[in-house]
Amino acid sequence: MDPELVYDTHLLAPSQEYLASIKVFPLIPTIKREVLNTIDSPLSWAQLTASDVNFSIVRPLVFKFARLKNLAVVYACLVVKSYFMEEAENSLAYAGVNLSRAGLCELLAMKLLAHFASDHMQLVAVLTTSWNPLAGASEDIVSEIRQNLGGNDDDLNYPQSALEMAISTESKSFLASPVTQKVVNDIYSGRVVYSITATRTILADNYKHRGIQIYDWRSAPFLDHYRLRVPRYKNALTFLNFALLLVTFALCLSYQNVEKVTVWEVVFCVFAFAFTLDEYTAATEHGWIIYIANMWNVFDFGFILIFIGYAILRVRGLAYDHVQSSEMAFDVLACGACILFPRLAFVAISNTIVVISLRAMISEFVFFIGVAAICFSGLLFTLWTLSKDNDRWTLGSIAWLMVQIWFGNTYLSFGQAESFHPFFGPILMTMFAALSGTLLLTILISILSNVVARIDANATQEYLFQHTLTVIEGVKADALFSYQPPFNILAFVLLKPASWIVSPRALHSLNVLLIRLTSFPILVAIAIYERYLASGQRLRESGKGAAHTFFHSLPRHIKHMPIVEALVGSTSADLYGAIFDLEIDHDFELFDNEAEERPLFPPPRDDVRTPPSPTARRRPSSLFAPRREQHSPIGSPRRRVLTNLDTSAEVLAINSRSSPLARLFTRTTTAAPENSAAVEASIKRLETIVDSIKDSPIQRLKEEMKELQDRQARIENLLLVLTRGMRNDSSG
Repeated sequence: MDPELVYDTHLLAPSQEYLASIKVFPLIPTIKREVLNTIDSPLSWAQLTASDVNFSIVRPLVFKFARLKNLAVVYACLVVKSYFMEEAENSLAYAGVNLSRAGLCELLAMKLLAHFASDHMQLVAVLTTSWNPLAGASEDIVSEIRQNLGGNDDDLNYPQSALEMAISTESKSFLASPVTQKVVNDIYSGRVVYSITATRTILADNYKHRGIQIYDWRSAPFLDHYRLRVPRYKNALTFLNFALLLVTFALCLSYQNVEKVTVWEVVFCVFAFAFTLDEYTAATEHGWIIYIANMWNVFDFGFILIFIGYAILRVRGLAYDHVQSSEMAFDVLACGACILFPRLAFVAISNTIVVISLRAMISEFVFFIGVAAICFSGLLFTLWTLSKDNDRWTLGSIAWLMVQIWFGNTYLSFGQAESFHPFFGPILMTMFAALSGTLLLTILISILSNVVARIDANATQEYLFQHTLTVIEGVKADALFSYQPPFNILAFVLLKPASWIVSPRALHSLNVLLIRLTSFPILVAIAIYERYLASGQRLRESGKGAAHTFFHSLPRHIKHMPIVEALVGSTSADLYGAIFDLEIDHDFELFDNEAEERPLFPPPRDDVRTPPSPTARRRPSSLFAPRREQHSPIGSPRRRVLTNLDTSAEVLAINSRSSPLARLFTRTTTAAPENSAAVEASIKRLETIVDSIKDSPIQRLKEEMKELQDRQARIENLLLVLTRGMRNDSSG
């Protein structure tokens, strides 16, 4: 199908029929073969993006695949990158080469994406369409892949978008490119609206699938339930949900009762179960890899584990009247405050550089502590074996003693050393105190410092990667995401059994009705904001106009006060904007035409018949002579004029305003001895001027620049020949 028949204007998105007809599978092995034949040695990202490699390797591949005009080519490049990354992990001997190939795939995806940037809706379709990697494959290939997967057809249907593939492969340069961020920001703000076909969801509502479109509040309904899925509004609602969960958590622990269930405990359990259902739905839809890539989801998952532990102990205590189990349940639940309180703060200031650095430092710290604990477990077993005859030391008490020593209480290591063994005890405890207090602590500080330095070097890419991850997580197809906790529990209880009984159309109608009933105040607030208070709306612009009018009515000494200027802003920007907004119908004549036509050489005086002095030869007017006047001595005007003047009796009529060249080459019918002598003087003066120009620094500089240009051309030709030779050798 011709792409021109599918896109009538830039405002129309590709049709679903056209997207379904695109062949994806043939691109994957083709890109893999081209990359294998191109990269044979390890190259860094800086080398891949260098001008010579880009000119000789990257650009030919980009132009080759861009001619296909296949919207799935960016997704296919990222799929091939995931293959090379897996090969780098499996084959360590060729890890450098495979990582270079993976980097080339990401670079190809970036370059190819720029070819779709002219059509905004087409660009959105390239990044957000969920592509099936087996689309366009033959039946033999599909059956062979089915056998390799164990004969399960459910594994064959695994569509993903290019953005999701970029997140799973950690293509941070691709996600940080301006073209990609343009689409991500439009999705975040709700300007671009698209719905994902629900394939791996708990509650799917695929009856009315909406294509990609630009949102217009004029044509949208007042209670538009699709606006609840906009990531910008979803983040604000997530903050409110965390605040409600935190309040109920605090009230549950404040009014705890081990003998019976209180009202606040029931409310907290409802909100906590709704929070668990929301997180489980997110992990089911996007997959565990994309879900766990967000560090805050790790904290959320930790709180869910704490809640599950609390629920098990609490049910056991109430069922068997076991008071200790109920007390332990509340103790476990109290540990959740260490996660829930910071999590609320990080929701409000997520994806900042400080938060990203802190998150990376926490992950590195946990990993290092885990490795250290495994290393020192041998010492723990040794001390426990040496103190078997001493009933004072148990395995737990020895572990607690080692933890105290690890965090700085080295006095215990020397005071309790002989209680383990009179000879080996002091030696082992001294070694442990030296390692934990000096060596490993220094290593830990160095690791954390390197983490912060590495993040600061790539702060922009890391920030944009987390921002893209948050946006993609916010655009979810599951119907449960349109409900705010705890109403998602109600929707799950009512709509999940109904999906097995009613038709898809009836399920869709019931779903829309339930969303509008449970989220009525939120939908009204969103509609009022987008119609009256959003940027560019009439009410907001009128309010800004009134504020500007009030500000301009203030006295001059008040407007120029430092505190007022800091709050309102300087008026210089308004002045500059007013200058460039002014429409000017005519051009200003800044240059005098007579000055442009003024002769370069002034006419010689009649009373001066001697050649100019060396100082006069170097006057500035001779340095700025036009390039066409700088001829060699063979073609100088002196030789041509002498032959004409020697054979002719006519002499030039000298005009006071004419130039020396006009006097030489203009013939008149009058002749006089005075005029002939003046012409001879002019010829001699012109000859001296030409000689001075030949010896001037400007002429020497031009010759040196010409020589440098010739050298540069020879070097470029040599590089082109070498790169072609390298490609021929690699292909051979």
